[in-house]
Parts: sequence; C-alpha cells; structure tokens
Amino acid sequence: MSAAPLRIGLAGLGPVGIGVVKIVQDHADLIARRTGRAVVITAVSARSKGKDRGVNLDAYAWEDDPVALAQRDDVDVFVEVMGGHEGAAKDATEAALNAGKDVVTANKALLAHHGQALAELAESNGRVIR
Repeated sequence: MSAAPLRIGLAGLGPVGIGVVKIVQDHADLIARRTGRAVVITAVSARSKGKDRGVNLDAYAWEDDPVALAQRDDVDVFVEVMGGHEGAAKDATEAALNAGKDVVTANKALLAHHGQALAELAESNGRVIR
C-alpha cells in the first residue's frame, strides 16, 4: 500500500464518535485492505477534554474548537457527530467545506435544516457531504 493515509478529523466524542474511534482503532488493517489505504484519525474535538470515554485518545491532536479542527491541514475528511442543527455543528461543517475538506456526518437535524445549502456549498468547493 503506497497511498498516503486518509486523515480524519472527528468532532464529537459521544457514543457515535467513540464508536468511530473504536472501529478505526480495532479494524485498521481490515479497513486498509478494503480501501487500499490506511485510514487514521489525526485530531478530535469535543466539549470536554478531560472526560473518561473508555478509549485512549492520546494519539490524536485535541482541538477545543471544532471549527479549528475542520480547518486543520492534517485533516482530509471532517467527520461531524456532535449533533444539533445550529452553532458548532453547522459552523464547523461549513468551515470544513470551505477549507476543501469532504464531510461525513451522522447529524440528521443538520441535514434536515441545512442539507440543500450544505450540498450546494460542497459542490461549489468541489467537495462532498455524506
């Protein structure tokens, strides 16, 4: 495998976000074999840095601000699982698209309220939101 790893910035470390971390940590080899490149988490963001989430996050850079996470140079794909359709979730998703990142979200409220506008923003920046 010679392709550079796909670097994820993960915003939200609740049950869904921690599930993403566990999948990437526990199945890294399988993911790499299936995709043809490694998938790594480079940075994370959540409301509380010190909270025990039952998983080791020491390997990841921490951003207090999800918008800063979305704009990091070492993030290729911004994964938003914070929830809510306004505020941080919307701002960070828009920032990621404007910074040339693809976005993956599990946030149904965000897509219900802003899906069309976000899809248009993604398209105008040559990116995708899924």
